[in-house]
Amino acid sequence: MYAAPVALLALVGLGVAAGEYLMDNRVLPLIVIWILAVGSVLPVAVCVRWPVLAWRLGFLMQFLGVINVGPKEAWPWNAVQIFGFLVILGRFAVTQDSAVTTWATLLSLAPVFLFAKGANAGGAAVLLVAIAALGNIFYRRRHTRELVAEQEELTELERAKRAVLEERAQIAREMHDVVAHHMSMIAVRAETAPFRVTDLPESAREELAGIATAARDALTDMRRLLGVLRAENGEAPTAPQPGLADLDGLVATAQTAGVDVTLTAGGLGAVPETVGLAAYRILQEALANAARHAPGGSVTIDARGLSDRLELEVRNRRTGAETPGGGHGLIGMRERAALLGGTLTAGPDRFDFVVRATLPFGGADKE
Repeated sequence: MYAAPVALLALVGLGVAAGEYLMDNRVLPLIVIWILAVGSVLPVAVCVRWPVLAWRLGFLMQFLGVINVGPKEAWPWNAVQIFGFLVILGRFAVTQDSAVTTWATLLSLAPVFLFAKGANAGGAAVLLVAIAALGNIFYRRRHTRELVAEQEELTELERAKRAVLEERAQIAREMHDVVAHHMSMIAVRAETAPFRVTDLPESAREELAGIATAARDALTDMRRLLGVLRAENGEAPTAPQPGLADLDGLVATAQTAGVDVTLTAGGLGAVPETVGLAAYRILQEALANAARHAPGGSVTIDARGLSDRLELEVRNRRTGAETPGGGHGLIGMRERAALLGGTLTAGPDRFDFVVRATLPFGGADKE
């Protein structure tokens, strides 16, 4: 909390000391003396946040700081400037890569051999190289730790991704081995029933044919879902996804199953594919719930495409013979709507059970 003010006060004191030294040893205008004094400490203040700029200022001061050197001075620079430049070079080496530090050190050595006397130049050069090398060691160690931490993070992400993929693959295996098997058996038995059971009326044959077709369609959808579960790296399934263009087929399938469905639709041509897929799945689940929980009740579907959203309403006439639902159908419908930034409500409304959904077109861009 108090480190910055104390450090700034110390730099001010060192700058004053540098100015006093220059006034005692050099014959220069007062303004020049104080410019050199400020230049001796200013790069040190700058190096904390901008080490490259600080080195550039310090390198410039290596040439300006020797102006009118006095005959009694052992070094061409004042002590404050020398100490400050060592701090600057150390900070520079800690923050920059090896190549940049090497070039900065070599350039810093040029004024040393140009202006310093004899043995002083050699000693100063060794000191500069040592500080640069030590700073570079700290930089390399920190950089190595960062790379190791980054690699560990990537490894953890890869492990988590692999765990998700393994879980999805396990779900896919279970669905294939259990659900798909039973759906296939239903389709086969429905298709072969007319040959195994004699004297079936035509209405029963048509009903069995409808059951077989529905089972085959369910198997097709399940295979598509299994492909999504097994896909890695977000690979999209190549099979076409259903949309609002398939609503007539969905209604026809429900009517074949004995559900009295009436569809009213308008303005669906401009609905995005993502919204259309979500709407299809919501209506599909709503029809399935109607057939399952309120058999015999009529269903009306109203789908309206507006300028910025799609509005759906499904009304199922309550018959008094409803069965309670304990599945995840409504949860899944709400989740599909929420993924698009929309809303879905479901509940009784006098004589009907009503599902209302609003699916904004803008939410499709997030997918």
